[in-house]
Amino acid sequence: MVRRGEVLALVQAGGQGSRMDVLTRERAKPALPYGGVHRLVDFALSALVHAELVDIWVSLEYQVTSLDDYLSGGRPWSLDRNRGGFRRVVPQTGTGPATESGFAFGNGDLLLRMSADIEAFGARTLVVCSADHVFNMDLAPVIEEHVAAGRAATLLTSEVSKKDASDNVVVLADRSGTVTAVEHKPSRPSAGTVATEIFVYDTETLLGVLRDLRRELSGTDDGDSGIGDFGEHLLPRLVEGGRVAAEPLTGYWRDVGQPGLYLQSHRDLLAGRVDVFDHPGRPVISHWPDRPAARVRASGDCHDSVLSPGADVGGLVVGSVLGPGVVVEKGAEVHDSVVMEDCVIRAGAVVRTSVLDERCEVAPRARVGAEPSRRLAVDDDVTLVGRGSRVAGEVGAGARLEPGSS
Repeated sequence: MVRRGEVLALVQAGGQGSRMDVLTRERAKPALPYGGVHRLVDFALSALVHAELVDIWVSLEYQVTSLDDYLSGGRPWSLDRNRGGFRRVVPQTGTGPATESGFAFGNGDLLLRMSADIEAFGARTLVVCSADHVFNMDLAPVIEEHVAAGRAATLLTSEVSKKDASDNVVVLADRSGTVTAVEHKPSRPSAGTVATEIFVYDTETLLGVLRDLRRELSGTDDGDSGIGDFGEHLLPRLVEGGRVAAEPLTGYWRDVGQPGLYLQSHRDLLAGRVDVFDHPGRPVISHWPDRPAARVRASGDCHDSVLSPGADVGGLVVGSVLGPGVVVEKGAEVHDSVVMEDCVIRAGAVVRTSVLDERCEVAPRARVGAEPSRRLAVDDDVTLVGRGSRVAGEVGAGARLEPGSS
């Protein structure tokens, strides 16, 4: 068992999430709800806590306050302790040399900006997780094997279609699991094995490579080290050393950083294909909302859906996920949608294949979204309504309403 101080975990939760469009105008992507009562950041934090890691840092950059209240100093995950535990890191405020302050130019560059603090902590092993993926895996054996084998890095991988692989880092490995090459978001992937953005690094090796890359690549005046995302320079350089291994991630995994992928993952949840909540020994821990139980009224009809605490259904809900406090009035319909906290769907309104952000109101007899054009969710079919909007009339498939629209 790895002892306290030997392993440091870092959750990279600063992503702007521009591909999620209006849903991330006013929040960091890791703060997006999932499954009604969870947030995307829950999956990384829970996995690290269940691996019995006690020193967990969360790096925040974009829309910091959108996560601060939810994280509550690490208390929901029992990380609020006097020694070690949770640490909130905001790299752009300066955590090392002045040349490494400011917003990061990618998740690889972010590690460089935090390198002074990582080195000062002194842990032999660094575990790095993204905070916008849905998964639940026991990471403890992976960390133990990484240390025992003396690896420079261990990459957790998942199998996806080659079409989806083009949006990720493709990992090529030999029969022993040793990584032989990586392809950064290739237009024509060589395989469907992709990095899940869960990494275990030998800290000394990682810091040495980051410094070498900074010397070789940096040449701009805007503070950009040139390292970019981990798949651009960092992983290829580590792979050259021959001590990088790929380990398959067990169970469900999905990157939900695009509207179609986000809705499709909720469809997977309703279809029983998501196993992340099926492990009593390592539950996905969240900052639970203080709400009463959900209610389906006599006029309500609910099929194949998830209702969060405080939801009040008087209309028809089919194949949808309703967040805390959502109200669906008598005569209203919600189909194939994700409706976030405290939204109200008024009588006679119909919502289809849409994602409604918090505190939206759909006026009586309004129409939001339409029947999807394909079996799998795609961005062009998913209507997004930004936080605090009031919708009347008709909003077509694939529309994007900015927060506060009326």
